[in-house]
Parts: sequence; structure tokens; C-alpha cells
Amino acid sequence: MVVGVDTHTDTHTAAVVDRLGGVLAQVTVSTDPDGLSRLLAFAVAHTPPQGRRLWAVEGTRSHGQGLCRLLTAADEPVCEAPKPPAAARRRGGKSDQLDAVAAAHTVLALPAERIAVPRSDGPREALRLLLICRRHHTDARTAAVNLVKALILTADDTLREALRGLSTTIQIARLAALELPETTALPCEEHTRRRELVTLARHIHILDATLADNHQRLRALVTELCPPLLDQPGVGPVTAAIALTAWSHPGRVRSEAAYATLAGAAPIPVASGRTDRHRLNRGGDRTLNSALHTIALTRRRIHPETRDYITRRHAEGRTTREITRCLKRYIARQLYRTITTHHQTP
Repeated sequence: MVVGVDTHTDTHTAAVVDRLGGVLAQVTVSTDPDGLSRLLAFAVAHTPPQGRRLWAVEGTRSHGQGLCRLLTAADEPVCEAPKPPAAARRRGGKSDQLDAVAAAHTVLALPAERIAVPRSDGPREALRLLLICRRHHTDARTAAVNLVKALILTADDTLREALRGLSTTIQIARLAALELPETTALPCEEHTRRRELVTLARHIHILDATLADNHQRLRALVTELCPPLLDQPGVGPVTAAIALTAWSHPGRVRSEAAYATLAGAAPIPVASGRTDRHRLNRGGDRTLNSALHTIALTRRRIHPETRDYITRRHAEGRTTREITRCLKRYIARQLYRTITTHHQTP
């Protein structure tokens, strides 16, 4: 049996489907502990005594996380239901009951090795949270710096001349150190501009301290989970954390080829007639793919073996884009082998 679950903030809708795709029963429960317990009892009641049961849950890291934790504690096998194609959803209609059945049918159609296992909790979930917050703080800092630049651009000549030719870091530091009295001889708009610039500059300093603390905590967790990962050339705490979060736990990714596919680094053949080549993969986990790209760019600068490889491949007639694709595939293999060999069970 497959129990497909369409998850929401207040309710979960489940459908019990047999191995041939027939719908045996459906139910909608609340997302409080009593409702989740009732959902588990419902699935047990509609599964034969000797039968096996697999839960296909949508949003295992969002609306369905509470249900996943309950099922894991009850030793129930759980997988992540992939989203059905949008065209198929439009043709078949849309409702919570239909979505629950579609979740079960989608998993039934997959071979066993392609069923996605939810990521684990514990330190790896802590890494994921740190990465999410780091992305938010980075975006907020970039937006604040851009706003500071825009305000300086339209400021009066005195302020513009005081900041002209300085680096962004020094400009932010000087603005943060300004002390403005409540009353001043400046025009109203320029006094307001300076006050807002001071506020933004001090906010940027707070974000810098937050990002530095985030970086230290990422390094500590990566060192706890897989110390040799940081010894790889071009791999820092952030890229290592992304690689570990995608890998998650033993058994989630079955092979290094599957890890490369997950990262969007597996080559895609585009051969036709006399043309025999591969192209970049634009699918997969784009955050992990970006981390591989960062590592590849860093190795181009600091890693002699990588520079020798690039020189050799250029001599063979490969383009820079093709060489980068190959490098990312090699890096994915190296990261996977390092993690699977040296990971520490928390």
C-alpha cells in the first residue's frame, strides 16, 4: 500500500492506494497531534495485517514535517512525493483528495532506486537552517548596500566629496560613525538623508557580524559531521554545508552518479549525426550546482592540478564551458566519496 498525503497548514488529506493504483480510502484530518495520530490509525486500519505500507508525503520539509517526524518515530517508511507535471494536474483537476491520490500514483510509478527519502533531522537540519538564514542575511546586506549607494549618489556635494573614491567598506564605516544632532543647519532633506544613511550603515555592520557568526557555526558543524571535507581544495564551510545538506544521511543518495545528477552536474548527451558532445545540465538542485561551480572557479585560481587539467583540455579543443562541466562532475564525485567515507554519525 501507498498512503499519499497532501499537506497543508491546518489539514492533511490522505489516500490509501493499492499497488495497482486503486484508491481504497481517503480521509482529511487536522494537523494537531490528535489529528496526526488519527491519520496513522486510519492507514493501519486500511492495510492488511501482513501488508507493507509506504507513506508518500508532499512537503516533507514544510507543511508535512510534523507528520514525517511522527511517522519516523513510529518506524513507518516515508518518502517525498514528487510534484506531478503541471499539465497533468490541469487535465485531471485540482483538489486535496486528487492531490493525495496523485502523490501516491507518482511514487508507485517510480522505480525503487528513484524514490526520494526525506532529509534527516539533527545537525544536518541545523546546517540547512543556517544556510537558509545566511542567504537571507546576504540578500538583506546586498539590498542595504545598494540603497546606501543610491542615497549617496543623490546627496549634496559635501557628503559626496567626503565619500568619493573610497571603497564600499570604508564608506559604510564612516557613515556608521557619524553622529547627527536632532537639530542642524542642513536642509531638511539632507538631514533626513544622513540619518537614514547612518541607520543603514549600522544595520550593515550588524549583518556583517551576523554573517561572521553564521560562518563560524557552519564551520563547527561541518567539522563535527565530516572533518576531511574542509581539507579539499576550494571547499569552504558554506559549500561544504551545502554538499552535506544535499547528501543528508547514508542511503539517501545511492551512488556518486546519483549525487552528480542531484547536483545537475551529470552530462547530458546531445549527439546527432556527426556531432558527438555533451552539454550542461540545467536541472537538479541549483544551490548544490552553484556550490560546485564556486569550488571549480576557486580551483582554477589556486589548484595546480586543476590548472594543468584545464590546459590539457583546451589543447584537446574543449571549450571553457565544456571544461567547467567536466570539472563540476569530478568535484561531485570527490565530494560524494569524501562524505560517504568520512561522515560522522551524530
